[in-house]
Amino acid sequence: MDSHGQYEQRVVWAVVGTGIGPLLLAATREGLVNVVFHATGEVRDKALERLASRLGTRPVENPGSPLLAEAIRQVEAYFAGARRDFELPLDWSLISGFHREVLRELAAGVPFGSVVGYGTLAGRVGQPGAAQAVGMAMGANPLPVVVPCHRVVESDGGIGGFGGGLEAKRHLLALEGVLPEPLF
Repeated sequence: MDSHGQYEQRVVWAVVGTGIGPLLLAATREGLVNVVFHATGEVRDKALERLASRLGTRPVENPGSPLLAEAIRQVEAYFAGARRDFELPLDWSLISGFHREVLRELAAGVPFGSVVGYGTLAGRVGQPGAAQAVGMAMGANPLPVVVPCHRVVESDGGIGGFGGGLEAKRHLLALEGVLPEPLF
């Protein structure tokens, strides 16, 4: 507690190696708050600075904290093909409004091994003409992989964009059996 009897915000983080490169996982007392792709060197440092600015406290590296240890275990199991769903508390404080609504629907309504079109997802949240806005929500997703924005594709069969890069999106969709594994 701080001097006013309030609980201080505590943010812990760790980096976990995956089949798509290192992911930074960050958590608050509420739950997992951020997943960042390509989390080495400057990318990691900038992500931690952004978190400090947005959450009002400097993140502390602590892979042994209970929530992070469980998140690491689940991420590793997912990439090993031994887990289909993440069962982690999530802190949605880095996103709000329409973006949060879309991401919550994505997390709850698009299971492992399936995909959904941007327009279809827009319709599910009552905004049938908002496919482009859904794309923006995917790009703003603070919890990629765990909140599976890689499962959102174009209605014409195109793969669409992805913050972690198209190769990472293809890898995730292949891991889930949606796309064939690349030959090389």
